Amino acid sequence: MSAYKDYDYPDASPCHVFKELEKPLMSLLNKDINSSILDLGCGNGHLVNYLLARGFNAYGIDASKPGIAIADKINPGRFFVHDLSIEGLPEPLRAMQFNTIISTEVIEHLYDPYAFIRLCRDVLSESKGELIISTPYHGYLKNLFLSILNKWDNHISPLWQGGHIKFWSVKTLTQILNEHGFEVTAFRGCGRFSYFWMTMIIKAKLK
Repeated sequence: MSAYKDYDYPDASPCHVFKELEKPLMSLLNKDINSSILDLGCGNGHLVNYLLARGFNAYGIDASKPGIAIADKINPGRFFVHDLSIEGLPEPLRAMQFNTIISTEVIEHLYDPYAFIRLCRDVLSESKGELIISTPYHGYLKNLFLSILNKWDNHISPLWQGGHIKFWSVKTLTQILNEHGFEVTAFRGCGRFSYFWMTMIIKAKLK
């Protein structure tokens, strides 16, 4: 199996789609309901540090050692290196109960999204909490225009080491969530305009 390719975070800056995600994501969060948040695939920790600055209780894990090192400089003790394909959480987080998992722009990079969703389900099993996932949007009209305009080579970027290897639609993301006991409760299209969204957010609750 090929080795993990780090994202090479240069600093604590937000990812390129954060400006598109910010308002829709925050519209789905409530401090009373989402009182203990875990960011799976937190990267350089920008979102966790953003949430902490706004009064949320949040932690983050990621496979990127450089990313966690950057994140930990801002809020030490909130970030841990962890491979998302491994069952369970890092030892310091195992005794905590999280009622919300957020994972932005991660699932499209994973070889085994089933293991990832199982991890989400296991972490939320006691709280029956909420899972909020963002991933690039794909649907009929957007896919059609990518084909007509011959943009697929640029869109799927096969030359990007560590890039996207899964391309999710509302239907397929809903299906994998349903198969693991989640019920979708909200959808937000993010960026551009309807049905040509740059990315999407799906919120689901464990039944």
